[in-house]
Amino acid sequence: MEAIQKKDIRKLSLAQLEEFFLAQGDKKFRAKQVYEWLWNKSLKNFDEMSNISLSTREMLKTHFTINHIQVDLMQHSTDGTIKNAVKLYDSMIVESVLIPTTKRITACVSSQVGCSLDCNFCATARLKRMRNLNPDEIYDQVVAIKDEAEKYFQRPLTNIVFMGMGEPLLNYANVLEAIDKITSPEGLGMAPRRITVSTVGVTKMIRKLADDEVRFNLAVSLHSAINETRSRLMPINDSNPVEELGESLKYWYEKTKRKVTYEYVIWEGINDDERHARALAKFCKLIPSKVNLIQYNPIDEGEFRQASQESVDMYVRVLESQGIIAKVRKSRGQDIDAACGQLANKNEVAELNEG
Repeated sequence: MEAIQKKDIRKLSLAQLEEFFLAQGDKKFRAKQVYEWLWNKSLKNFDEMSNISLSTREMLKTHFTINHIQVDLMQHSTDGTIKNAVKLYDSMIVESVLIPTTKRITACVSSQVGCSLDCNFCATARLKRMRNLNPDEIYDQVVAIKDEAEKYFQRPLTNIVFMGMGEPLLNYANVLEAIDKITSPEGLGMAPRRITVSTVGVTKMIRKLADDEVRFNLAVSLHSAINETRSRLMPINDSNPVEELGESLKYWYEKTKRKVTYEYVIWEGINDDERHARALAKFCKLIPSKVNLIQYNPIDEGEFRQASQESVDMYVRVLESQGIIAKVRKSRGQDIDAACGQLANKNEVAELNEG
């Protein structure tokens, strides 16, 4: 007899699960019970579904599997940050980070295995993109950090940022489905306003976000509002130049009325002069926005060096003189390579460098 090809049960919608149970001659409500175990309670195996009969659990095991993630390695920073190396069902690895502050606990999650965008200052860009993450794999990263927040800090998870490995808008459908599950009462029930999706500026997809009337926040990794400099830093700027990015963000604001956050690193000798600061201030005036000036986290001994405090102060002075909110963000988790731009499987990076 040919074995049944098992399907990941979390690929099924509630309606599809209801159809399955009816086809098996079971009650329709059984689907909602199972769905709650899978998402709201984030169960990892069928045996723990205590209100489901043993025969039904065995039937589920015959037809389905649960491709749950595993936290393969957990590292604790001296500042409280926790980095997870997350093993996926096919043994590929991504990383996610718990970032604690006095007012909030934030989960920084990945959306792709590796990345295809080749930003020159980012460790993740040195990994080739292997595949997109499934909605459940994104969801599971959040659940793991939620559990760690409660275990190690006795506090709830308050915020989620899609700023880990990969470009979220190049995994559009899966990211939005994951957010739908995260914000659903059947899932984690988190408010969309507590979720921020960060993009390098894929203009076509920013417009699609606006058309889809999403309710979460948008952040853009900008780093320069001058095309020549931005293309040097981020090759995607060649096909999505600053002018087009600005137009897509104006479209976003017209549709959503939500301000945008610009993530901006200042590097010595690259964008640390007043010309770049004034270009940023001008760009910020296109729509309501704020700027996070981020401390650079070195990934090697290469061309990128952290700018001086004087340059950072100059940026703050220029932006605030134009009425623009600017906050200087100190990086966390540097001692465990968990800070912005540092996420990468170290073994894979070593292999790529040796190749």
